[in-house]
Amino acid sequence: MVKLASARESRMYGSRLARKRSEYINAGLYVFATVVLGCGFAAQFSNEPKSGLVLLLISLALIIVVNIHDLIAHLAGIDYRLPLMEFDTQLALVEFAVPVVQALGALLSFLGILFLLIQAEKGYGYYKFEKHALNMLIAGPALWVLGSIHNSCQIYERADGHVQILQESVHIPFLMGSLLFLVGAIINSREQTRIDSSWHGVIG
Repeated sequence: MVKLASARESRMYGSRLARKRSEYINAGLYVFATVVLGCGFAAQFSNEPKSGLVLLLISLALIIVVNIHDLIAHLAGIDYRLPLMEFDTQLALVEFAVPVVQALGALLSFLGILFLLIQAEKGYGYYKFEKHALNMLIAGPALWVLGSIHNSCQIYERADGHVQILQESVHIPFLMGSLLFLVGAIINSREQTRIDSSWHGVIG
């Protein structure tokens, strides 16, 4: 996690030890959430796909928490004075917008998967949940793609070369991963629509 380098340079919130501990926990949670997310998708191919949905919910909840922490840390860097964003494009479009957009994307994906889990538990009488879930699972990754594009616009003047290399090595995989999520969600939605149309045609 190197997104907060500039904020850390401009302001230290809390003691140095507490700050570093918080950042290590934050980074660890992000890595753990990514692993759980992958396990959740892999579990969809098992005999218990519902367990995979639960894992996805856990990972998305962690991603929401991490991004909210990032947002708070960025705002701490300017003493929570939001009007200052008028004078710094990066502050507004990256350090503020990215955590917000990423958290909203994770929240929409969380709700979409929750609706699918409710439908799986309650039965197909809750078919309306599926429509809303598919829309949310498209909107969530779309926000992730937007956040990834914004995230690639950041420049750290006080960060050393090692940090810059780490940051650049994250941008492209993050953008490609978000884009793949979006493409997969759109293809899945169109496939479900085609199946539903065929089913209604058979019934008719």
